[in-house]
Amino acid sequence: MTLLTRIVTGLILLCASTLCAAQSTSTEEVDPQLKALLMQTVSQADSFHDRFDAEVWLLDMSTRLRHFLPNEQQRLEFLRLVHREARIAGLKPDLVIAVIHSESLFDRYALSSVGAQGVMQVMPFWKAELGRPDDNLIDLATNLRYGCTILKFYLDKEKGNLRRALARYNGSLGSQKYPDRVLDYWYTFWYVNE
Repeated sequence: MTLLTRIVTGLILLCASTLCAAQSTSTEEVDPQLKALLMQTVSQADSFHDRFDAEVWLLDMSTRLRHFLPNEQQRLEFLRLVHREARIAGLKPDLVIAVIHSESLFDRYALSSVGAQGVMQVMPFWKAELGRPDDNLIDLATNLRYGCTILKFYLDKEKGNLRRALARYNGSLGSQKYPDRVLDYWYTFWYVNE
């Protein structure tokens, strides 16, 4: 085990034990299954600058997201995919989480009354537009790829104006209701100062 690996492992244990201490008054040990799961997720997380960034972000966001996605393995896989797809598109992962919070409340099987699907509520007509009729918008990675790409397109189209980009994403340009909700979720629950 290299010195860097020992330091990182120590930091993970310190962060995890600090979170456990904050959540209960007992002196319980870090759950070895959670530690192993977190280490596995970090090793698969290819969108981070380094392993330490991955561990800190995943642990922080996993704690925040626990209420919405109670299964640890599903939660960490979700976060890894969100981070990867957001970074590929050039978006802040925590902003994407706020959009998902607003769009689907983290329900990967969400289906709107107008037919939008998945966590980012992507409209199925995009599959035909891209010539990919067999894509499954309920598949988390596919839905995130579509949703992040669409949001980034609107953000570029609006020259960085996030409010207008969010309204376009939601199909409600001219109304501030949707952008206000997403920004409220972002700053209240998900914002990470980088």
